[in-house]
Amino acid sequence: MNFSDEEIQRYARHILLPEVGGTGQEALKNANVLVIGAGGLGSPVALYLAAAGVGRIGLVDDDVVDLSNLQRQIAHVTDRIGQLKVESAAIAMRAINPGTRVDCHNVRLTADNARALVRQYDLVCDGSDNFATRYLVADACALEERTLVSAAVLRFEGQLSTFRSGGPCYRCLYPEAPPAGTVPSCAEAGVFGAVTGVMGTLQATEALKEILGIGESLSGRLLVWDALAMRFHTITLPPDPDCALCGAHPTIHDLSAHDGPAPALCGVPEGAAP
Repeated sequence: MNFSDEEIQRYARHILLPEVGGTGQEALKNANVLVIGAGGLGSPVALYLAAAGVGRIGLVDDDVVDLSNLQRQIAHVTDRIGQLKVESAAIAMRAINPGTRVDCHNVRLTADNARALVRQYDLVCDGSDNFATRYLVADACALEERTLVSAAVLRFEGQLSTFRSGGPCYRCLYPEAPPAGTVPSCAEAGVFGAVTGVMGTLQATEALKEILGIGESLSGRLLVWDALAMRFHTITLPPDPDCALCGAHPTIHDLSAHDGPAPALCGVPEGAAP
């Protein structure tokens, strides 16, 4: 281990865990994670990854902090309304852990930059708010052989899964986006603020487990949470042999088809503040 006395004190509760210990904490220090969005899901993900001691975290978001974000996007505060979300979130992350390097990518994820951004990191956390971005992230991760931890929320419900290289992938779960207008956005349907906190924290937990190689992965499973009923259930997700991305005969080799409009789910990044 190559830790200062301050780092040993900071991560003492981790180091005490047999599943983590000094070796695991060093793995976290050497890890790098890309977080797509700095909103409702991205806020708790980024804050908990920084607190856990992940050495390098990239944030992708082209939006600014809006008053309507503060009901759930806990990385931001009233005094930073109008500031770039990546910069606001970075301030919060560095306040928690100045030892974490934060890379601010103030861009919208597109077919032109997705693979290059994903390629720079070992693991990606996505909670984006529209299907076009979700497929873009999922395809880029599959093509670059990066593990993806993906979450989504709407109203009082959330979903979470992990997609590793080799499948099953996001397209095994959702081969195609639903027709436009069939899934409302959070701006249209609303979202309970604390639900994003729970799902984002679960997403961070799964990301940390993947880095540490501990526990049972959500790869091949979809976790669904109904907050009103306080009920979790898990759905088995088998690989699809005919999947266009990870199947026996994949057909997707470029990302140029991802720029069209698609219906929204609530997550991050939030291009228009709901």
